Amino acid sequence: MIVECVPNFSEGRDPVIVQGIAHAVSQVNQVSLLDKTSDPDHNRSVLTFTGTPNATADAAFEAVRAAVGAIDMTKHGGVHPRLGAADVIPFVPVDRVSLRGCAGIARVVGARIWEELKVPVYLYECAALRPECVRLESVRKQARAGLAPDFGAGRHPTAGACVVGARKFLIAWNINLQSRNVSAAREIAREVRESGGGLAAVKALGLALPSRGEVQISMNLVDFEITPLHAVFDAVASKCRGRGIEIAGSELIGMIPAGALEASRGHDLHWLNMRPELVIENRLKI
Repeated sequence: MIVECVPNFSEGRDPVIVQGIAHAVSQVNQVSLLDKTSDPDHNRSVLTFTGTPNATADAAFEAVRAAVGAIDMTKHGGVHPRLGAADVIPFVPVDRVSLRGCAGIARVVGARIWEELKVPVYLYECAALRPECVRLESVRKQARAGLAPDFGAGRHPTAGACVVGARKFLIAWNINLQSRNVSAAREIAREVRESGGGLAAVKALGLALPSRGEVQISMNLVDFEITPLHAVFDAVASKCRGRGIEIAGSELIGMIPAGALEASRGHDLHWLNMRPELVIENRLKI
């Protein structure tokens, strides 16, 4: 039985803090840390690790503990939306584990985060207990408006709140544009995402990348079998051409299933960072 966890932490500029969180994961037996990605503009880091259900749950909790001890959200700045230091903790079924099983893990870990760390927790996606909390973006919006957490109350004074859940494998993917026009990036993101009447299974935000002098279409592709990578890239490219904007390249955040690359074989996605070890099957050998 194998479960994946892909936690997102609100720190992408201090490598010592990020390494400390990663070290907390790697110290747990029966867990493999597969990838660590950080971005200074987002001020965010994403870890990918897998293991047995119990071990993955323990590693996720230890990573949250490390993040809560090291990250002060009162001093945080970055372009990515966030609610807390350990911002989003999703559990993903990989081998002989169901989404329902991952939802159970998420609820246990969420309760533990509140009980032991006093960080309030919202449950989302397949672990959600309320329909208004199924979508992550809805949780963020409503939490800022005063929605009560599923575990705990209020906010931790320095660590904010945490969103814990269970979901299918998604692809976190960015397309960077040779432009400083963040308004154009936001318009393109709105036009290509599903909620804006664009492509099914696509979530997108337009963000500035000050350190690069670029803007970005930051996306989650939640089902590549419904909308493959190349369909998203072509849609963004078309929107860019209409505005006279060139694409700088695309970058993967975390890992990707082999099937997603196979579905877009023969299409140039202008990858900036693709390499074999980012294909999850290459690391798990299943």
